[in-house]
Amino acid sequence: MSLDGVVELPERWGFQYFNQEITSAITAGIAQADAVLLGRVSYERFAEMWPSQGDDVPMASFLNRSTKFVVSSTLDTLKWQPATLIRGDLVAEITKLKQQPGKNIQVPGSPHLVRWLMLAGLLDELSLSICPIVVGSGFHLFDEVTREIRLNVIHATILNNGVIGVTYQPGESGMEPPISFQRAAMGQ
Repeated sequence: MSLDGVVELPERWGFQYFNQEITSAITAGIAQADAVLLGRVSYERFAEMWPSQGDDVPMASFLNRSTKFVVSSTLDTLKWQPATLIRGDLVAEITKLKQQPGKNIQVPGSPHLVRWLMLAGLLDELSLSICPIVVGSGFHLFDEVTREIRLNVIHATILNNGVIGVTYQPGESGMEPPISFQRAAMGQ
């Protein structure tokens, strides 16, 4: 994520920050997981990129072998396997998924899904790598969030390249500000 919250197309601005420290953090994260939850767009992009990567790339090995649970109302088939389509009552389906035995479920990419999970109270942890760059335009992780969401920092580190790695857990929910405050904040 950029300093200003942009998560769209990090391949255009974020790869300059990729180093051994980030590789180590990714490797540590995937060692704690055995499944992946993806939105349709990330699934389709990943399905084009990761199957051709070798097992010497830790993320490729993890993604290619892990069960992928894909949230989509438009896909009918999932070619990149092993994969299961999730649709219908997403809160109920994802709650059931979280209750299954196993390790953590990673949500790499999929910013729309991450935001939805957070708003639905289904996200247990939010780990971000915040790059020291202001991108300006693009999809921001917290676009369209209209209520306060409190998070507690459970881990933070500053990497040699200036990237801040931070992991949050949901905190106590706050009250929405009065409507007049919201309008003032939006310049109305």
